[in-house]
Amino acid sequence: MYLMKNQLLFAAIIALTCSAIQSNAQCTQASNGKFINLDGTPCTNTVVSAVPFLRIVADARSGAMGDAGIAISADPNAMHFNASKLAFAEEKMGMSATYTPWLRSLGLNDVYLAYLTGYRKLDDNQALGMGLRFFSLGSIQFTDANGQALQTGRPNELEFSMAYSRKFTEKFSGALTTKFIYSNLAAGQVVGGDIIEAGVAFAGDLSMTYQTPIETKKGDNQLTLGLALTNIGSKITYSASTDRDFLPANFGLGGAYTMNLDQYNTITFTADINKLMVPTPCQGPDCDLDGDGKADYRSYSPIRGIFSSWGDAPEGFSEELKEFTYSVGMEYWYVKQFAIRAGYFSEHVQKGARKYLTAGLGLKYNVFGLNFSYLIPTTNNRNPLDNTLRFSLLFNFADLAAEN
Repeated sequence: MYLMKNQLLFAAIIALTCSAIQSNAQCTQASNGKFINLDGTPCTNTVVSAVPFLRIVADARSGAMGDAGIAISADPNAMHFNASKLAFAEEKMGMSATYTPWLRSLGLNDVYLAYLTGYRKLDDNQALGMGLRFFSLGSIQFTDANGQALQTGRPNELEFSMAYSRKFTEKFSGALTTKFIYSNLAAGQVVGGDIIEAGVAFAGDLSMTYQTPIETKKGDNQLTLGLALTNIGSKITYSASTDRDFLPANFGLGGAYTMNLDQYNTITFTADINKLMVPTPCQGPDCDLDGDGKADYRSYSPIRGIFSSWGDAPEGFSEELKEFTYSVGMEYWYVKQFAIRAGYFSEHVQKGARKYLTAGLGLKYNVFGLNFSYLIPTTNNRNPLDNTLRFSLLFNFADLAAEN
């Protein structure tokens, strides 16, 4: 049973990663121009890409706030959301290690995401950041076309990133991040006559942060706005074929408002909106105008794919709006040592239908910080993090130096 679960997991990941599958194959166009299933329900048209592990939120702090993290206070996990925040970090140096079990509700114990991040401030205006993301897909028993067992493999993917963040004014900062992406799903296997290879790609992020104090009778509150364009880079392939798949380029915009209630109590409200800048799968008879047997958007360059993603939805502007996801969350701190967090994530039913509540706790003692999060689905759709406790460990080197 364990082996079967891993094989099903592997098959699903291969399907999602190696081709932009159109789940709307049975859809038809109604007289009003909208695409519907055979039973009359709206047609699902999910935007998919290669290496989706790049978009998994590993940080347990943000994971407890509905996956919102673009504009919350800076810590090492800004490397995933918005590296420009690092220039506003209060400590000179920090590290974070996160472990996220994946599909634990299916009984899988060797599928997980590990994420290690850190930063170092060069001075009051500059910071360098580093991130290493590793996604293990467990142990897979490969078989031939007749179902005979071949060798056992351990597919995995990783991302290594480095960022430079700088303040341009006291309230505004920007950052550039470079990334190396490696995806080894079935290297050495033969599928459809093609030898599968490990996929390699390069990408970058561009991010900006605006942070300003807001004066009140009880003291200064703080407003933070963040913009992040992430995973913009080359396409990726797993064989000698000329067909290449898009990376999960993403547009993210976030805001956070922090209120200092008194010297002991602080509360932050935050919200993010995100949209994949990947072409929407085509519907209708005009998908293959050049007659090469594949949808025309599949041959777009990465930059053309990014720009076309803002206006290519088959049902027009109304469908484009459905491709945004929304995250809202709150964080309460008591004497900056104990935190309570909650949040909500929403995705349109035609674009994936992920909807869930989140909750979590945070503890900070001297040089250590520990965050926990838990996800609660609000629909019947299964989530890879169902019934899973995520945790992150943070280490503040500046506090350690102060103690010494």
